[in-house]
Amino acid sequence: MRKRRLGAIAGIALAGLALSACSGGAEGSGGDAEHVLRVAFNQNIDHPQAQALEELSKKLSEQTDGKYALQVYPDETLGDQASTIEQVQSGTIDFAIVAGSLLENFVDDFSVVNLPYVWDSPEQQMQVLNDTSIMGDLYDELGDSDLRVMTAYHGGVRNVYSSVGPVKEPADLAGQKIRVIESDTNVSMMKLMGGIGTPMAQGEVYTAIQSGVLDGAENNELIYSSLSHDEIAPYYSYTKHLMMPDYLLISPKVWDAMDADTQEVFTTLLQESVDTELKLFAEATEKAKADAEEAGAEFNDADVDAFRDAVQPLVDKSISNDRTQAIYDAITDSRG
Repeated sequence: MRKRRLGAIAGIALAGLALSACSGGAEGSGGDAEHVLRVAFNQNIDHPQAQALEELSKKLSEQTDGKYALQVYPDETLGDQASTIEQVQSGTIDFAIVAGSLLENFVDDFSVVNLPYVWDSPEQQMQVLNDTSIMGDLYDELGDSDLRVMTAYHGGVRNVYSSVGPVKEPADLAGQKIRVIESDTNVSMMKLMGGIGTPMAQGEVYTAIQSGVLDGAENNELIYSSLSHDEIAPYYSYTKHLMMPDYLLISPKVWDAMDADTQEVFTTLLQESVDTELKLFAEATEKAKADAEEAGAEFNDADVDAFRDAVQPLVDKSISNDRTQAIYDAITDSRG
């Protein structure tokens, strides 16, 4: 386990100024609750995860008689995901939604649930990741880094998109610099897929592709369309290489400060929000694809088997101890 704090001190300072000066970047139903819990989010407020949290917030306020509610800060208002993790650790903010691969920077074994081609369906993914009998030991280790996983959310199926042309087989990625989320697993994965994995914050990707610093990126249809990446990388190819989970993180100190009744209500509502998010994500994906096609994007099939075979050495290497083997076996057993 590697215990470290990601981040940027400047990002924390700016976030603190934003929170103390005004709430102009916040969205949602915090209202007049006694305790308004701040949630950092790097996508827009219409994203299924944000909408699921909006619904959760309303129910939480109702069921705690106005004692607790959530306030979502979208669009990286409080910084990129890496810096918001550090802000959760320090207590500057209460919650952050972050990509699962970033947690590998704290506990290496998180790589097992971020591997390419490991999940069969969003429903299977949520069943396993929110089962404490499977994931509890791994999640508990984050406590050493002042972090607690409240729930996992589906983050879509990630595919490659490029400004160069369709990516139908690994050879098509030769020499292409493709943005990936910062983690050794993702960089290694893209190398095996044929490209050059280039970690970068989400907010910098559009300009990087537009200027030629990057040739493309890999993400789901929602991000592709909502961030207008279809404008500068119109070739979207269904490599289907990752089904990356996102996690709602909290500081254990914030969680422990809640009374037992509130914790019970919150836990129940979180379970309900996972189902809400899955439904909204499926609907939003269809709309995002239609919007991207209208903007001129071209959607292409890819040789999924060729890419799966190419990354198999990474899968084999990552199953390296009893815990990762047990989790991987549980994933395999849960397949339909």
